[in-house]
This record gives sequence, C-alpha cells and structure tokens, in this order.
Amino acid sequence: MNHSNKNANTDLRQIEMDIVINAVALVASLALCTFFGSPSSILPLAIIGGVFTTIFMFVCKAAYLYNITLFYYKDRVFRKVFGAYILATLISLALLLFASSVPKADRCWFYCFLIIDAVSFADKILLYRNGKMRNSAGSTPRVLYVGKIERFEKFKTFIDKTNIKHQLVGYVSMSEHRFHEEEGYIGWLGELENLIRENHIDQVYIMQRHGDQVEFSQNYIDMCVTMGVTVKLVMDLYDGGGAYSYVSSVGTYPVITYHRISFNVTDKMLKRIMDFIFAFFAIIISSPIMLVTAIAIKIDSPGPILFKQTRVGQNGRHFKILKFRSMYKDAEARKAALMAQNEIEGGVMFKMKDDPRITRVGKFIRKTSIDELPQFFNILVGQMSMVGTRPPTLDEVEKYKMDQWRRISIKPGLTGMWQVSGRSNIDNFDEIVRLDTEYIDKWSIGLDIKILFKTVLVVLKHEGSC
Repeated sequence: MNHSNKNANTDLRQIEMDIVINAVALVASLALCTFFGSPSSILPLAIIGGVFTTIFMFVCKAAYLYNITLFYYKDRVFRKVFGAYILATLISLALLLFASSVPKADRCWFYCFLIIDAVSFADKILLYRNGKMRNSAGSTPRVLYVGKIERFEKFKTFIDKTNIKHQLVGYVSMSEHRFHEEEGYIGWLGELENLIRENHIDQVYIMQRHGDQVEFSQNYIDMCVTMGVTVKLVMDLYDGGGAYSYVSSVGTYPVITYHRISFNVTDKMLKRIMDFIFAFFAIIISSPIMLVTAIAIKIDSPGPILFKQTRVGQNGRHFKILKFRSMYKDAEARKAALMAQNEIEGGVMFKMKDDPRITRVGKFIRKTSIDELPQFFNILVGQMSMVGTRPPTLDEVEKYKMDQWRRISIKPGLTGMWQVSGRSNIDNFDEIVRLDTEYIDKWSIGLDIKILFKTVLVVLKHEGSC
C-alpha cells in the first residue's frame, strides 16, 4: 500500500506558528478590550476571528507559504502574507458589518485583533530567517551529500534560501580514486553503509547526473531504503537551452517536466479571455469597414471576397485562416514563378514588395492592414490569439530546421514581436525566429498589451506594410 506524500513538503512548524499567532492575537485583543469594559458579545466576535484565521491560512497555503521549498525572500514573503492578511480582513469586516448581534461598541475588539495580528506576522517574518524561530539541532536531520562537491554548490545555495532544515555531515565521493585524490570528502560510495552507521545519518542526497548508470544509483537507493534512511535524488540530468523545469507525480511515478512555454493554466485562461473580449468588440467596431471592403473587392476583380488558406497553428495543427482577398484568384499558381524574387533570406518565407499578383484594392487594404480584419473570427473561435507568432504556410513549415519549429510552439497571433519591429523591413528569417522566440520566452499579459498598443501605432503610420 502506498502512503500519500502530497504534503511531504509542508512546513508544519509554520502552520503551528500561524495558529498560535492568531490565537494569541485573539486572546490579547479580548483582554485589552475587557480592561476598558466587558464586551457583551464574545461568541460572534470569536467566530469572526476564526473565519479570519481560516481564510488567512487557506490563502497562505495556496501561495505555497507553508512549503519548505519556497525561497524565503523577505520582500516576496511580505507581499504574500499581507495579501492574505488584506483578503481575510476584507471578508471578516464584511461579515462584521452584517453581524447585527454585535454592538458597535464591541467591534473595537476585532480592530485591536487586526492590529496585533499584523504586527505579530511582521515580527515573525523578520525573526524567522534570523534563526530565532528555527528547529533545535537535535531534531534536525543529519545528511550526507553523495557526488562531486562542486556540483552541490548551486544546490546548497538554493537550500539556504528555503526552510529546508538539515545538518550536513559531509560529502561522499562517487569513486575511491576521487576520495583519495581530492580534499573535502569523508568517504566514498563503497563505504556508504558504514558512513550511515557511524554518523547516525537520517537522509542521503545523491546527485544524479546525465550519463550516470541508473542501476548504479539504484543499488545504493535500495541499501538506504533497506536501512530505513531517506534517499533524495537531486536530478541534474539536463543543462542548457534556457528551459524551465518542475517536478510532479503520476501515481507512484515522479515526473520531471522541462519546458520553454511559460503559459500555465491561469495564464492561458487570462490570455483566452482577453482574446475573446478584444475580438468580439473588434468585430463589432470594424463591421462597417468590413462591409465596405467586401463590396470594393467584389467590384474590383472576379473571385471570392474572403481568402481562405490552410495555415499551421500551434505545434503543427492545421486551420483555415481568413483574410480579405488582396490578390487575383490565380495568385497561388503564380507563386512558383516569382520565388526567385523572394526578399526573405533562406527561402523559408515568401515576401515581395511589388508583387504583381496584388489587386488595386488589395494594395490599399494591405497598406492599411484591413485585409487582416476577418482574422478576428479566427481569434473568436480560438484558432488564433491577438498576439503570438504569425501562422506560416504548409510549404514554409516543411523547410523549418529543428530550432525554427519553436516559433509555432504557441497559438499563432494576429500581431506579434516581429510585426511591431518593422514587418517587411526585416528580410532575414533567422531574425524573425529570434523575435518570435524572444516573445515566447518573455511572455506576459503586460507584454501582450504593449505589443497591441505598438501594433495600433504601426498600422496608423503604415510602417513596414507592403
């Protein structure tokens, strides 16, 4: 039977301290108010105090403040703690406002509680990292680090920023040769059992590097587990590429995830909401322009009003992109004959300044970007985003190198970093990829809004259009 470890990283001492702080604040404020006059409604006030404590601790838990792996930077912790404090205060004050059974004269008790609580939590944050509220040495796990000393330096730096508490007994070399040749080791891996016995070890950290034999590590993991000693594998299997990583689990299997896309579930939801709202109102506002454009295209040249083309979306998915037709209806058939005049280096994308396939109306709607307006419908149904990377054609993607594929690792956009950096003025595809991947790596809602504002300015000035 497997025991759940979902709360293995929970810092119980922090939870205990917060419960004690809230309880002391409740009692102290009650005593203070009693000194000036006995309150007539203790129970309702105590209930509201309990509600405050529950909300506060729930928000702290959601913000990972009770996780021992949280990097303990005072400014970040202050922001998270007082964010939880403010939310709990507002909800509690709202309850107090509607609590008709609590006389106004007695409510000073709760206000005192809030003041004492705020001061107490500020003191806790300041004192905790100074060691005044740490565990005693007797209850701190005794630990061995197995692996090269220099490889543990960065790991130790991270440990010191968290609330993980352990007493490092010493380093154990992976090989007998290194143990005898280099200083700093108390033994080598072949002596691990004796080292555990002699040094009363509680935990062993093993640095698992790329290329290390899994069977090699497994033998020593089995040894420690058999002896009842906790083993922790420090997974240093991948280095470089600027990838983010996190560890999760599926059943009893630990899963390490490496990724370059920074959108989490909340980010995706916010981006989708913003896309829907922008697209919805853009369609309403631009509908008169789209109606006039449709009539002009129909009068100017034979063929459909809308140009529908299969484009490549996120991670190679196909969808039909919508644009106002700005070329003659045989434009695709004539493209091959014009490839020699392609202005984009590398031959992956095609762009030509004086493209003979463009109609008279097409030149105007391209210059003003009116031809892009139907893509708001692509955005509305979720095929595209307001901001992203421009969706390439099928033949373009077939020519992509491995590192160029990353530009389609997110949902394509109506505008993006490349477009606001001088669209047709950039004639190097590698530079386009660089700008697109820079957007992917630096993405935020704020960056999307900034790009949208820049896009409006670019369109109004007709910069980079052709």
